[in-house]
Amino acid sequence: MQTTPVTVQDLQSSVVSVPPLARKDDLTLNDEANLALIRHLEAGGVRIFLYGGNANLYNIAVSEYASLLEFLSSAVAPTSIVVPSVGPFYGNIIDQAAILRQFRFPTAMILPTLFPAKPAGIQTAVRHFVEKAGIPAVLYLKDEGYMPPEAAAELVNDGLISWIKYAIVRNDPAQDSYLSRLVDLVDRKLIVSGIGEQPAIIHLRDFGITGYTSGCVCIAPSLSMQMLKLVQSGEYVAAEAIRETYRSLEDMRNSFGPIPVLHHAVSLSGIADMGPFLPLLAPLSDEIQTAIGPVAKALLAAGGGSSHHVS
Repeated sequence: MQTTPVTVQDLQSSVVSVPPLARKDDLTLNDEANLALIRHLEAGGVRIFLYGGNANLYNIAVSEYASLLEFLSSAVAPTSIVVPSVGPFYGNIIDQAAILRQFRFPTAMILPTLFPAKPAGIQTAVRHFVEKAGIPAVLYLKDEGYMPPEAAAELVNDGLISWIKYAIVRNDPAQDSYLSRLVDLVDRKLIVSGIGEQPAIIHLRDFGITGYTSGCVCIAPSLSMQMLKLVQSGEYVAAEAIRETYRSLEDMRNSFGPIPVLHHAVSLSGIADMGPFLPLLAPLSDEIQTAIGPVAKALLAAGGGSSHHVS
């Protein structure tokens, strides 16, 4: 695992994968299945792993956190970067910061919540986290009400932020006054598009931000990596063709929930068995799962499949 600070070059070198987290029937972590997914992603060229919403770290017990960090720090290749998450509530942020200090992760993301929270209070929590953990934070902007661009810029200017995951959903991603303001205030190379392949081309081309995060990269990593390189070289038509390949699964995630659909998709594609859901999440209906399976397998095939399957 890379322990040095995350650079712009790092963020440009890889799609930021946001994997789910496999568990056994007793809800303990399934190291074998999690390792299978990591190897599948690394075989496709991915070297950044962000464990956040898709991993359901919103609901993880603080008592389990150290064992998760222990596993993640040793599971990836020496050149791979792991970004765990903390929060979303202040008590969790501070307790997890103290645990993180015992490890050598270069940064960690603070999971966002709108209730009970105020922008000034969130800023204070970020400051306390950085002080307690001894590392800068990844700022996750998922909703306009979380904090104004000016507040985000203040944290960046104070040296508290490693990079920003920008994930405010728009009907038309090209029309985004918040992001326009943010790139005026913050070095745009520190901002990563945070909503998967669908808005990524527009975000990188029109706003000049760096790279993108993806959940569906877990199914077809080499394809998503290819799309990133095409966008970076200005080959937007070819990139758009790849983006369309991800649309069917992304549409299902939009319809039935991004976290559970991805969780089922990884299992149903045959890459790794993600097992049961950690509450407060729950599995989707058998009918929906039956619909997810063929879409996940088609995307896996489009990406060249993988030999890193587990039953």
